[in-house]
Amino acid sequence: MFLPIILSCIFLAHAQYHGDILHHPQPYAFGYAVRDHHSEQHRHETSNGLGAVVGSYGFTDARGIARQVNYVADQAGFRAHVNTNEPGTANQNPAAVHVISHQPHVHRVVEPFHVREVDVVAAPTVHGLGTGFVF
Repeated sequence: MFLPIILSCIFLAHAQYHGDILHHPQPYAFGYAVRDHHSEQHRHETSNGLGAVVGSYGFTDARGIARQVNYVADQAGFRAHVNTNEPGTANQNPAAVHVISHQPHVHRVVEPFHVREVDVVAAPTVHGLGTGFVF
Protein backbone atom coordinates (compact mmCIF):
# COMPACT_ATOMS: atom_id res chain seq x y z
CA MET A 1 0.00 0.00 0.00
CA PHE A 2 2.78 2.41 0.91
CA LEU A 3 4.86 1.62 -2.21
CA PRO A 4 2.14 2.58 -4.76
CA ILE A 5 1.61 5.92 -2.98
CA ILE A 6 5.33 6.72 -3.10
CA LEU A 7 5.56 5.68 -6.76
CA SER A 8 2.55 7.85 -7.71
CA CYS A 9 4.09 10.87 -5.93
CA ILE A 10 7.36 10.34 -7.82
CA PHE A 11 5.46 9.95 -11.11
CA LEU A 12 3.44 13.15 -10.52
CA ALA A 13 6.54 15.11 -9.52
CA HIS A 14 8.38 13.85 -12.61
CA ALA A 15 5.46 14.71 -14.91
CA GLN A 16 5.08 18.18 -13.39
CA TYR A 17 8.82 18.89 -13.70
CA HIS A 18 8.93 17.89 -17.34
CA GLY A 19 5.73 19.81 -18.06
CA ASP A 20 7.45 23.05 -16.98
CA ILE A 21 10.30 22.44 -19.40
CA LEU A 22 7.92 22.08 -22.35
CA HIS A 23 6.57 25.62 -22.09
CA HIS A 24 7.53 27.59 -25.17
CA PRO A 25 8.15 31.33 -25.33
CA GLN A 26 5.12 33.29 -26.48
CA PRO A 27 4.98 36.57 -28.38
CA TYR A 28 3.85 39.48 -26.23
CA ALA A 29 3.29 43.20 -26.29
CA PHE A 30 2.71 45.61 -23.44
CA GLY A 31 2.90 49.30 -22.80
CA TYR A 32 1.76 52.21 -20.72
CA ALA A 33 1.76 55.98 -20.84
CA VAL A 34 1.25 58.26 -17.85
CA ARG A 35 0.79 62.00 -18.14
CA ASP A 36 -0.03 64.49 -15.42
CA HIS A 37 0.59 68.21 -14.92
CA HIS A 38 4.21 67.51 -13.82
CA SER A 39 5.55 64.96 -16.27
CA GLU A 40 5.02 62.30 -18.89
CA GLN A 41 6.38 58.74 -18.79
CA HIS A 42 5.92 55.83 -21.16
CA ARG A 43 7.14 52.34 -21.97
CA HIS A 44 6.27 49.93 -24.78
CA GLU A 45 7.77 46.54 -25.56
CA THR A 46 7.08 43.67 -27.95
CA SER A 47 8.61 40.23 -28.37
CA ASN A 48 8.31 37.81 -31.24
CA GLY A 49 8.47 34.84 -28.84
CA LEU A 50 11.76 33.70 -30.36
CA GLY A 51 14.05 35.77 -28.16
CA ALA A 52 13.90 39.13 -29.94
CA VAL A 53 12.58 42.13 -28.02
CA VAL A 54 12.00 45.66 -29.33
CA GLY A 55 10.93 48.50 -27.08
CA SER A 56 11.13 52.05 -25.94
CA TYR A 57 10.72 54.09 -22.79
CA GLY A 58 11.07 57.71 -21.88
CA PHE A 59 10.03 60.72 -19.87
CA THR A 60 9.60 64.44 -20.06
CA ASP A 61 9.52 66.44 -16.83
CA ALA A 62 7.87 69.77 -16.07
CA ARG A 63 11.05 71.68 -17.05
CA GLY A 64 11.12 70.07 -20.50
CA ILE A 65 14.02 67.75 -19.67
CA ALA A 66 13.43 64.61 -21.74
CA ARG A 67 14.90 61.19 -22.45
CA GLN A 68 13.74 58.75 -25.11
CA VAL A 69 15.34 55.29 -25.23
CA ASN A 70 14.68 52.91 -28.14
CA TYR A 71 16.17 49.45 -27.74
CA VAL A 72 16.50 46.05 -29.37
CA ALA A 73 17.55 42.87 -27.61
CA ASP A 74 18.10 39.76 -29.73
CA GLN A 75 20.76 37.22 -30.63
CA ALA A 76 23.15 40.11 -31.40
CA GLY A 77 22.79 41.46 -27.84
CA PHE A 78 21.23 44.59 -26.34
CA ARG A 79 21.43 47.81 -28.33
CA ALA A 80 19.98 51.15 -27.29
CA HIS A 81 19.62 54.59 -28.84
CA VAL A 82 19.21 57.37 -26.25
CA ASN A 83 17.96 60.79 -27.30
CA THR A 84 18.08 63.37 -24.49
CA ASN A 85 18.49 67.00 -23.55
CA GLU A 86 19.48 66.24 -19.95
CA PRO A 87 22.02 68.68 -18.48
CA GLY A 88 25.52 67.26 -18.24
CA THR A 89 25.14 64.82 -21.11
CA ALA A 90 27.21 64.77 -24.27
CA ASN A 91 27.19 62.85 -27.52
CA GLN A 92 28.88 59.56 -26.79
CA ASN A 93 28.64 55.87 -27.62
CA PRO A 94 29.60 53.82 -24.55
CA ALA A 95 29.39 50.07 -25.25
CA ALA A 96 26.55 49.47 -27.72
CA VAL A 97 24.56 52.51 -26.56
CA HIS A 98 24.30 55.66 -28.68
CA VAL A 99 23.60 58.77 -26.60
CA ILE A 100 22.46 61.79 -28.61
CA SER A 101 22.51 64.88 -26.39
CA HIS A 102 20.97 68.22 -27.22
CA GLN A 103 22.70 69.71 -24.18
CA PRO A 104 26.04 71.39 -24.98
CA HIS A 105 28.87 69.70 -23.16
CA VAL A 106 30.43 72.12 -20.70
CA HIS A 107 33.69 71.37 -18.96
CA ARG A 108 33.31 72.62 -15.44
CA VAL A 109 35.73 72.59 -12.60
CA VAL A 110 33.94 70.86 -9.79
CA GLU A 111 34.78 72.24 -6.38
CA PRO A 112 35.41 69.55 -3.79
CA PHE A 113 32.67 69.42 -1.24
CA HIS A 114 33.43 69.71 2.43
CA VAL A 115 31.96 67.34 4.96
CA ARG A 116 30.65 69.11 8.00
CA GLU A 117 30.34 67.27 11.27
CA VAL A 118 26.83 67.26 12.65
CA ASP A 119 25.88 66.53 16.25
CA VAL A 120 23.33 63.73 16.40
CA VAL A 121 21.12 63.71 19.44
CA ALA A 122 19.23 60.57 20.37
CA ALA A 123 15.96 61.11 22.18
CA PRO A 124 14.14 58.23 23.84
CA THR A 125 10.67 57.46 22.54
CA VAL A 126 7.62 56.66 24.58
CA HIS A 127 7.69 52.99 25.63
CA GLY A 128 5.92 50.75 23.14
CA LEU A 129 5.82 53.26 20.28
CA GLY A 130 9.21 52.77 18.72
CA THR A 131 12.58 51.10 18.81
CA GLY A 132 13.84 53.22 21.66
CA PHE A 133 15.65 56.04 19.90
CA VAL A 134 14.88 58.64 17.27
CA PHE A 135 17.71 60.11 15.21
